[in-house]
Amino acid sequence: METQHIARVGFYGAVMTVLLTLVTFGIAYATPPLAGPLCAGGCYAYPYADIASRFPRDYIWMYPAILLVLVYYVLMTAIHHAAPNDKKIYSHIGLSFALISTATFVIDYFLQISVIQPSLLLGEIDGISLLTQFNAHGIFIALEEIGFFMMSLSMLFMAPVFVGKTKSEKAICWIFVSCFSLTVISFTLFSVFYGINREYLFEIAAISINWLTLIISGIFLSIVFRRPMTDSSPKQKVSLSPQKVDA
Repeated sequence: METQHIARVGFYGAVMTVLLTLVTFGIAYATPPLAGPLCAGGCYAYPYADIASRFPRDYIWMYPAILLVLVYYVLMTAIHHAAPNDKKIYSHIGLSFALISTATFVIDYFLQISVIQPSLLLGEIDGISLLTQFNAHGIFIALEEIGFFMMSLSMLFMAPVFVGKTKSEKAICWIFVSCFSLTVISFTLFSVFYGINREYLFEIAAISINWLTLIISGIFLSIVFRRPMTDSSPKQKVSLSPQKVDA
């Protein structure tokens, strides 16, 4: 049945999003920055040709991060298919931004895992300084910033889908809108105070805001998608509306 298929994908997508975000967040938090403004000691400096010893220790978090963004896209797809017809224009736009975000992150993280380390071991250091995550204003950081902007935009456009009367729907709506608002505010503040020298400060703020959003909203989304899974009616189409989903 269409209802149960969509609800099942949404439910497990939400649960996996929460779990993977917690794992990725924990590993990333336990990986202290060894370059840039927040480095406390043993810092690496340009041209970052001596960072080979940090592999795979400083790259472990990227493996679950790749899985996380893929599952996040699955979750956004489930929301789009569960959205009421009059809200699908918003969810379609949100899904498009989610695709851009997912593609950006997968490319960014996979390049770090598959390009940086082999190049260093072979002495091929040309271009490493721009690509490596240790460069506080390099390509890796810039792509992450774009990725999190797109992620927050995807949530902003998904928010209208959850304009309803249930507590869970209202919570998801406000959480999604708050994610985008906080992301934009943090970027504005860091740009005003630091200008082009913001380094990875905004990136850290964006990671914290968006990953916390995935954890909190994922819990509420699992509640929203759980109820249609028990509906035995073969004719009802899943819809994120106060009359049909979640109590």
